[in-house]
Amino acid sequence: MATPVANSLHLRAKYEPVVGLEVHVQLLTATKIFCSCSTRFGDPPNSNVCPVCLGLPGALPVLNRKAVEFATLAAMALNCQIRETSIFARKNYFYPDLPKGYQISQYDKPLAEHGWIQIDPRERGKRIGITRLHLEEDAGKSLHEGFAGASDSTAIDLNRSGVPLIEIVSEPDIGSSDEAYQYLTRLKEIILYTGVSDCNMEEGSLRCDANISVRERGAEKFGTKTEIKNVNSFRFIREALEYEIDRQIEIVEAGNKVRQETRLYNSVEGKTYSMRSKEQAHDYRYFPEPDLLPLVVDQNWREQIRALLPELPEARRKRLMADYAITEQDAHVLTMSKTLADQFETAAKVAKNPKKVANLVQSELMGRLNARGLSIEQSPISMAGVAMASDLVESGTISGKMLKDLFDLSFERGKDFSLIYEEQGRPEQSRDTSALDKIIAEVLASNPKQVEQYRGGKKTVLGFFVGQVMRLSKGQANPQLVNELIAKRLG
Repeated sequence: MATPVANSLHLRAKYEPVVGLEVHVQLLTATKIFCSCSTRFGDPPNSNVCPVCLGLPGALPVLNRKAVEFATLAAMALNCQIRETSIFARKNYFYPDLPKGYQISQYDKPLAEHGWIQIDPRERGKRIGITRLHLEEDAGKSLHEGFAGASDSTAIDLNRSGVPLIEIVSEPDIGSSDEAYQYLTRLKEIILYTGVSDCNMEEGSLRCDANISVRERGAEKFGTKTEIKNVNSFRFIREALEYEIDRQIEIVEAGNKVRQETRLYNSVEGKTYSMRSKEQAHDYRYFPEPDLLPLVVDQNWREQIRALLPELPEARRKRLMADYAITEQDAHVLTMSKTLADQFETAAKVAKNPKKVANLVQSELMGRLNARGLSIEQSPISMAGVAMASDLVESGTISGKMLKDLFDLSFERGKDFSLIYEEQGRPEQSRDTSALDKIIAEVLASNPKQVEQYRGGKKTVLGFFVGQVMRLSKGQANPQLVNELIAKRLG
């Protein structure tokens, strides 16, 4: 990644970055926030539209109750205070994909405020404050492609216009690009657990803008901030912040002033570029939306919504550690997605050894999934299959080597572990002592030096012999039995 020359340790030590993040999350409602048009992604352009989301004269918005419930649920999961009465406002600006010339949002009286996220709780990390969480409608989408033979045309797709969003605005508590990455990771994890969004960045269900400034360490006054927009991955957000920190330090060190502006990040070049001067709040001429009544989420409704709040990641980690005697690291990995945590618990409840299941998920299952770029939902091996494999190893029926081979076959053939186990004739570790004695005799005869070392007191050589026998038996031998037979023969 290209960076300015300011990227040096002594300058980084002299200055501190101040970062705030604005995250837009698309809610998983079936219809838009103010009309009954579908929110389905991927439909033909301008097929999910009506007079309301097209902004035609005389069309009136009607608020989607489910959008309010989803937004409130997310706010509760993020430790926010829910405002009983919030106000919708018109945010006025002109852009080709905003047909009304304004966006219905919330301004001075948002749905929720004063929340927080604790980043990396395993290390008792600091809390990042959440200033506000409010509801708003999405704009349409400009498609900068070639149309009808033109190479530089722009077309407008208004299918996304009116799709319900929540905007989550952090406090300027983030002090590095790594903290920004951790905050976004935790935020996405929590939102996914609530089920209010799929957070699919490729489809635009989660989008992030970053505000960043630098100041000398210890200074109270903030520096001039720039905004980085339309970054489509957490990794690129981290890279963009790194570049922008160094760029601003270089400007300040040269005695110049940072311009308040909106910038775009080019991930190929690893640089940010100026897009436009940054608007202030007054430029949007906010005023209350005259076509919508104040939104009232009273105590009774709040309690109904709170009853829908699932067990969140951090609470679940603590419970899994207590219920299944797994480590903190195990619990952290197994709760990274709600689907994985659900499936682990399903398996752990029927397996003989939940700890063994946790180990197999991390060492055998997740390793193969990551190598192939698959999610847990795409795994050919179900958690019931993992539980079965765990029990077979626990009982000594199959060895670790046999399990690895069976897992490999499951992934190659796209079949669950139980099917592969049956197809392979329900293999078992060999307990035939006469056959094992022949192999052991061969191994000992081929390695007289190691035999002498063992009999001379170097008992660790036993592991070498066991490994050789397991290799010659192609993993079919029972390691415990092999240990006993070798020790007996050498004794």
